[in-house]
Amino acid sequence: MKHESIVVMILSAKSEEVVSLKEAVEAVESTARRVALLHLAYARTLMDELGEKKGRELITKAIREFGVRIGEKTKQEVIAQGLKPTVENFGAGKSYAVPRFGMSERGEITKTMDETRGRVYGCTLAKVWKEYGEEKLGRLYCYVDPAKFMGYDLNYKQIHTKTVLDDNECCEMMMRRTTEKERRDFTDKKSDWLYIDK
Repeated sequence: MKHESIVVMILSAKSEEVVSLKEAVEAVESTARRVALLHLAYARTLMDELGEKKGRELITKAIREFGVRIGEKTKQEVIAQGLKPTVENFGAGKSYAVPRFGMSERGEITKTMDETRGRVYGCTLAKVWKEYGEEKLGRLYCYVDPAKFMGYDLNYKQIHTKTVLDDNECCEMMMRRTTEKERRDFTDKKSDWLYIDK
């Protein structure tokens, strides 16, 4: 599929403009790179100012809060559509969804050992963090994935079985039910919850 053969309609109160998919992808990629730099800037500042332990603690608190807010807003949107807030309906929440284009080079759904897994290749955010040699700081951002699902439904998490920031060829994610301990640690803002993404 060539980018030039697909158009995206941009509607505003004043005019209607047609842009190519290529232009739309470039706009999302630019925004993603800016988000990656924003995360890197605040994360590096916290680490440098407060030290690794306290900086990491505050970064992961912020990422948890970020994910919970995405999950809560998604749940509200799903319910507003008259749907039950099940894991299967998470995708019906569009306002806070990861854009289909521009966030990565491509994605796929695959079955592995009778489990459905999503794979993402060429993550735009990860490319920025790798460019700066900040894979560990960038990886902290990825915890938004289990956090957003737990913000949506505390009984489920989306975990990473692979990430490009951990030297894998792709990022691979899957759904898992949470344990009572995971739910307790996630909601207790003083507990370390990063082990949940295993």
